[in-house]
Amino acid sequence: MICSPIFIKLQALISWLRRSVVLSVQRAFSLGVAGGIALGSLGLLAWQAAQAGPPTITEYVELAGPSARIVPYGQLRIAGRRVACGRRPSVMDPTFDSWGGAYPDQRYIILNPRKLRGLPPAVKLYIYAHECGHQFRGYDEDTADCFAIRRGVRRGWLDSKGMDQICRFISTLKGDSVHPPGPVRCTRMRACFNKVLAKN
Repeated sequence: MICSPIFIKLQALISWLRRSVVLSVQRAFSLGVAGGIALGSLGLLAWQAAQAGPPTITEYVELAGPSARIVPYGQLRIAGRRVACGRRPSVMDPTFDSWGGAYPDQRYIILNPRKLRGLPPAVKLYIYAHECGHQFRGYDEDTADCFAIRRGVRRGWLDSKGMDQICRFISTLKGDSVHPPGPVRCTRMRACFNKVLAKN
């Protein structure tokens, strides 16, 4: 899910949100976070407008609560593989509303280990690589999807079976103002997958 450049500037809403200390931080983070999977709530956009930007990794962990933890660069393993997105750390947040997210401007990735549990290895690695794609390629979902597919093929964790698993996973998603519907994303990712295979 991607951090939108749209900021809520309605003073009344911002004032109200500043007074509302009891907001669900997890829901507040979801809309402002980059990532490929799901759209969350309105709160973080107002927080960003009030704070002039997305939270740093330290601010995120403090706001998310004691179950969130930072995994330093080079120490994250997904499906038995060591993964890295440049030198960016990751936050494991079991209360995050989506499978993964990223703040490109703050250079960290968020993963929800509870939501990732039980997914096929290729899907878990795709989610991480998609969020990494936002870090390097920006806000566009199709670009982040293709970044993940290229990375998967080149690093040896994505084959035809894995592509089928990713499509089964993504095809159930309806899409929103930022994310195309899952079946559309699947078609585009398959085209990217075939193009990468043709080059190798």
